[in-house]
Amino acid sequence: MHIAIAGNIGSGKTTLTNMLAKRYGWKAHYEPVDNNPYLEDYYHDMKRWAFNLQIFFLNKRFKDVVEISKSKDTIVQDRTIFEDARIFAPNLHDMGLMSDRDFANYSDLFDLMVSLVKLPDLMIYIRSSVPRLIDNIQKRGRSYEQTIRIDYLRGLNDRYEEWIKDYKGKLIIVEGDSCDFLNSSRDFGRIADQIDAELFGLFSKD
Repeated sequence: MHIAIAGNIGSGKTTLTNMLAKRYGWKAHYEPVDNNPYLEDYYHDMKRWAFNLQIFFLNKRFKDVVEISKSKDTIVQDRTIFEDARIFAPNLHDMGLMSDRDFANYSDLFDLMVSLVKLPDLMIYIRSSVPRLIDNIQKRGRSYEQTIRIDYLRGLNDRYEEWIKDYKGKLIIVEGDSCDFLNSSRDFGRIADQIDAELFGLFSKD
């Protein structure tokens, strides 16, 4: 099976991915951050590097989807290919940080790729407010993230809500502002109960 964790920058996707992989014995696939050759440059000059960064992510995540489709393991994935094309790239385009030409080129490539893949067996979306995202970003202390614009995060949040509203697959929404799954075993247990209900039918969804 393919379990995907979606959410804005700083929402806790990697933390939840780690916790679910440990609880269920799933294999984790992480967002390519540490070995990303564009990310630091991007946060210093978003307009110059936006297209390069999005193509890098699209390429990596398409490879992940192909690998996941061939795997016999259950995979839990930190961010999906759909978020790149439905949220991040359009947000950059709307902010004037990606040109019409580059956005059209990117969108054509994504449409081709997505025609060859299917939705995850379960999508888990972590919904978080911008203040919570900023707090989490500051706590993890990545130097290149300290220059992220608030209007950028707000635009991403708006697009996440539009995307998730019309999402067609199996979906669990985690309220990131009130669900402290890292520090509360009860909160994490509630998420696990929802996953069990969706995937295995072991519990009611009340």
